Amino acid sequence: MNASTGSSARGDNGRTLRGALIGCGFFAHNHLHAWQGIDGAQIVALCDADRKRLDHAGDEFGVERRYTDAAALLRDEPLDFVDIATTVGSHRQLVELAAKAGVAVICQKPFAPTLDDARAMVDTCREAGVPLMAHENFRWQSAIQAVGAALHDGAIGTPFWGRVSFRSAFDVFSGQPYLAEGRRFIVEDLGIHILDIARFLFGDVTRLSATLSRVNPTINGEDVATILLSHTKGVSSIVDCSYATRLPHELFPQTLIEVDGSEGTLRLFADYQLQIHTRDGTTMRKVVPPALAWASAPWEAIQGSVAAIQRHWVECLRRGVEPATSGRDNLHTLALVEATYRSAQQQRTIELAELEAAFGAAR
Repeated sequence: MNASTGSSARGDNGRTLRGALIGCGFFAHNHLHAWQGIDGAQIVALCDADRKRLDHAGDEFGVERRYTDAAALLRDEPLDFVDIATTVGSHRQLVELAAKAGVAVICQKPFAPTLDDARAMVDTCREAGVPLMAHENFRWQSAIQAVGAALHDGAIGTPFWGRVSFRSAFDVFSGQPYLAEGRRFIVEDLGIHILDIARFLFGDVTRLSATLSRVNPTINGEDVATILLSHTKGVSSIVDCSYATRLPHELFPQTLIEVDGSEGTLRLFADYQLQIHTRDGTTMRKVVPPALAWASAPWEAIQGSVAAIQRHWVECLRRGVEPATSGRDNLHTLALVEATYRSAQQQRTIELAELEAAFGAAR
């Protein structure tokens, strides 16, 4: 059992939390940059099955302790948490290894390949008494948080309609070529973020209806999705995603938002322009990503959200509270992904009862 079990997993006495990153691929470098700027936590070891990739990351970020086997890492290193940034097929095994070692876990999205795997991961960590958080970072973008704060403060009264939109022709395949190979693409890779934003802003979902299509003939999965959602709070929303939309001004990775409320409207326009209109007038302000020395165009919003969610994780470990995007919470978002594919395939609306059956353990 690692030294991190029990109260020490929460960073008692203000000591620096010891973490390890498992998976040193394309996106993991954002995790590592973010960890370097977060007080109270340090990545002390890295793990990747690819020795060349492992050494490249270790050399770049000055991490000397390096492993090609996760079991050896968890056996030999006294850790407070692991940050799992591997592809989805390995997530359940790695989460269960960490839980067995008594080590708290952050796990990249997609959290799990199936809802059964996700429920098993959540149950395993709960039984082991270790925190589990999905690295569902999109809702932590500065612009999305600003929208959430405005709605929470009642800036436009009670919302009744919304739209969360991500439309782009950005070449995501150059950095992550495996995305072109899967039977599922945009909903599982990107739509999961946009659905989570809809949950964050408007609450959980009672029913949904979806259509999917593939425009790019060189990929295997869908690259366009349109989803109609009904929320428990009475909001109707549209989630739309596209990697086939060629705009005169490429917006990647911006998410655009529209919300109508009983007292006014809110719009998050391109380039992080937030407009709020009420009977008292109209205000406009920019809610740009934080200025991080390591950020690079066009990824600044996502990179800022990585830093924000990892900072949130450290705060939750120290306070001993459940993260906003805990594994348990992420079951709801995963259920919406599965329901979207089911709705599109069966060409019908998926009702609440079916969603409850899919993620009953989450409620």
